[in-house]
Amino acid sequence: VALHAIPLRYGVVTDIAPDIRLTLHNAGHILGSSIVHLHIGEGYHNIVYTGDFKYGRTMLLEAAATEFPRVETIITENTYSAPTDIMPSRAEAEKNLVSVINETIERGGKVMIPVPAVGRAQEIMLVIDDYMRRGELKEAPVFIEGMISESTAIHMAYPEYLSKEVRTKIINEGINPFESEYFTIVEHPSARSEIIEGEPCIILATSGMLEGGPIIDYFQNLAEDERNALVFVSYQIEGTLGRRIQRGAREVSIVDQDGKIRVIKVGLKVHTVEGFSGHSDRRQIINYLRKIAPKPENIIICHGERSKCLALADFLHRRYKVNAIAPDILETIKLR
Repeated sequence: VALHAIPLRYGVVTDIAPDIRLTLHNAGHILGSSIVHLHIGEGYHNIVYTGDFKYGRTMLLEAAATEFPRVETIITENTYSAPTDIMPSRAEAEKNLVSVINETIERGGKVMIPVPAVGRAQEIMLVIDDYMRRGELKEAPVFIEGMISESTAIHMAYPEYLSKEVRTKIINEGINPFESEYFTIVEHPSARSEIIEGEPCIILATSGMLEGGPIIDYFQNLAEDERNALVFVSYQIEGTLGRRIQRGAREVSIVDQDGKIRVIKVGLKVHTVEGFSGHSDRRQIINYLRKIAPKPENIIICHGERSKCLALADFLHRRYKVNAIAPDILETIKLR
């Protein structure tokens, strides 16, 4: 079966069925992520489906769109909707990251930041470039390796989908922060030994959970030195090497390039910097649902743990007197 993808820009109304029109809006989650607006019939019903969304500006992207022509029903994710799911502000997260890097560089260590190639890597690149340029982050070589370069190239090709500040720099001023003079792209594994043995530096490499990629080689060689630091800026799934180290493991087993099991002593400092998530936290989810215009009659909550879905639906119903629903799997809901 041949599939043909038709790319759509934000705000373009497209007929996808005789009586259904689709419009995509910025979701603020990653590059090109979209909130879907469906206009059904001639004004019969309008549905907004958020998918993953971030209702908060970041250096990389604008906050999720909140204004639509009409909305009767919204279907929203609630990944981080529990009362305890409160993240630091983005400014606070940036300051925490800068502080950890500065402390490590000052003691002569190297900073390893394992990152997912899409979204998080580019966000951290912008933070490092911005704070170094302002003199708040100590200047040190920044080495970038893995699928980050390919992903960054796609971001550079579509600046109109980035934050206003980055878009203005690239399009109007001819300044590309992703090609900062502070950054060095590692193009071959043979260059790693010089980085490992060299001066204090920052290493951004995939994968984000230490389940493969060049970050593993750096970790094996730098883990024992207590001057160094490993900084997590993304979620570590249960069962991954990243999660074990994050939880305090001081010895981990790794299969090396020769297929042999190698035991690594973890002597370096391990930090977790919260606040860089591409998802909204509880406050942002609630604020988003309050800011949606026009106000929806129904809120359907999904894409989260069952207990969180039920709790958020109950909270919204009691606090805002709205018809909030956390449906069961395969449940049918009559909207009109």
